[in-house]
Amino acid sequence: MHYRLFTSESVCAGHPDKVADQVSDAILDAVYEQDPRGRVAMETLVTRNQTVLAGEVTTTATVDFESVARRVIRRLGYTEDEYEFTDRSPIFTRISKQSPDIAQGVDDGGAGDQGMMFGYATNETPELMPLPITLAHAICQAIDAARETRSIPYLRPDGKSQVTVRYENGKPVAVDKVVMAVPHEAHVTNEQIKADLIARVAEPILRKYGYAIDAQNVIVNGTGRWIVGGPASDTGLTGRKIVVDGYGGMARVGGGAFSGKDATKVDRSGAYGARFVAKNVVGAGLADRCEVQLAYAIGVARPVGTAIETFGTARADQARIEKFAEEVLDTSVRGIIEGLRLRRPVYEKTAAYGHFGRAEFSWEQVVQAAVRA
Repeated sequence: MHYRLFTSESVCAGHPDKVADQVSDAILDAVYEQDPRGRVAMETLVTRNQTVLAGEVTTTATVDFESVARRVIRRLGYTEDEYEFTDRSPIFTRISKQSPDIAQGVDDGGAGDQGMMFGYATNETPELMPLPITLAHAICQAIDAARETRSIPYLRPDGKSQVTVRYENGKPVAVDKVVMAVPHEAHVTNEQIKADLIARVAEPILRKYGYAIDAQNVIVNGTGRWIVGGPASDTGLTGRKIVVDGYGGMARVGGGAFSGKDATKVDRSGAYGARFVAKNVVGAGLADRCEVQLAYAIGVARPVGTAIETFGTARADQARIEKFAEEVLDTSVRGIIEGLRLRRPVYEKTAAYGHFGRAEFSWEQVVQAAVRA
């Protein structure tokens, strides 16, 4: 029987790159709370004992950027001096306004940049997401919950997971390997950490999705010790986890990252629109797998290219699928922004555990017309 292994990784909310993403998106949310027409392109750098905020913000809102950043850093657990990066570390701000050359195209409903974006869906999980990245995200979220609730009291901020799934004839049949890494207090042995993470994190998550794992196929803290994580040991930047943010490598990756960008930036809105279309194609039963590509040119309102791929899993002809896609969402920049209600302060929540597969977001909804299609 033909089989293959596929691996995806995720990172915890306190991972340095995710700290940066969440700060950038928290600033976007702070602008949108006061000014839904605000323009934001925010980059954050976090490293030992300092944070740098840089980018372009054009808004009528009054935002204390430094206070927003400190709140996020504090929420993520970086409050102890031992971490060498805390909510009290220095913050340097270098923020200007959007280029007028870009603004003149965006003001008329055009795209804020050129580029191609991909959306993907598969019926192998209830979320219509690939199983490996779904499990990896769930494990990281559970690790963070165990730290925050102190059900595993010795955990520290930061962490990663990685899940390898065995596929036979294109379908997931088993979880082959699970890798987890998380910082911890110095007195705790790796044997205890592994036992606790398997019993309280990995096994409950896998069981929820109908899978199991033998302890010998679980790796925890591969070097045997991880005391201090976070920006003190690994500099973080906005936009470096684009595969984690998307489909875990199962689908193609578009031209840019999501976090820190307002909805006029098609890197973000185009990717959300493409996911919405792909998920509705699969949710309507028109295909088992679907990948949608949208391509835009700066200042141009509608996509300059659209492609739909179903990988031989279509249950309807291509013309019907393409007509359905056109009807389910207007993929002009304005059509996506208005159709998915993207000018709202919802983005800080997107910046950890993936932007897709979470029912709370508008681009994850399967519309009723699609269900009956």
